[in-house]
Amino acid sequence: MKRNLGPVNALYPSLTTIVGAVVDDKPNFLAVAHVGIMNHGQPQYLSFGINKAHHSNRGIHEHKEFSVCIPGEDLVAQTDYVGLVSGRNTDKSKVFELFSGELAHAPLIRECPVCMECRLARVVDFESHDVFIGEIVATHVEESVLRDDGKIDIARIRPLLFDMASVKYWSLGAEVAACWSVGKGLKGA
Repeated sequence: MKRNLGPVNALYPSLTTIVGAVVDDKPNFLAVAHVGIMNHGQPQYLSFGINKAHHSNRGIHEHKEFSVCIPGEDLVAQTDYVGLVSGRNTDKSKVFELFSGELAHAPLIRECPVCMECRLARVVDFESHDVFIGEIVATHVEESVLRDDGKIDIARIRPLLFDMASVKYWSLGAEVAACWSVGKGLKGA
């Protein structure tokens, strides 16, 4: 029997990312676990919503560029830290070793195995949150997390997953089945 919990968001756990922006000429970072894939065609877009009170919003609005980096389990303390403190009164530019890509205002984190540079496509004003939609301009991937076919191996990244119910970070478990394959046995059932 199922119990009705009311309007509770049950889409957790979700991938934890670190969003980077330049604010007041300084790289700033924010942990964000609400990133959405907008499409699979070209160009590719992603989205995330963050409270308008966050310091990073100003830099994204001003420069129309940002980064989305995927930290591994080894960066759990740093990831949590950049989500706990505000860039208004804490310089988060020294937490990570940074590198530059194609965009001047999308700071990238060397320690993260995957980093995406994004150009702001639009902002949706959603009550207390800005929903930023960005076009992925470039994706920088550490060679060690690539498979032989050049695609990203999620198991090698060892990404952090954020769960709101337990308020904890989790890791990936074992592979379960092949997508677009395991269900073929039910066709015609």
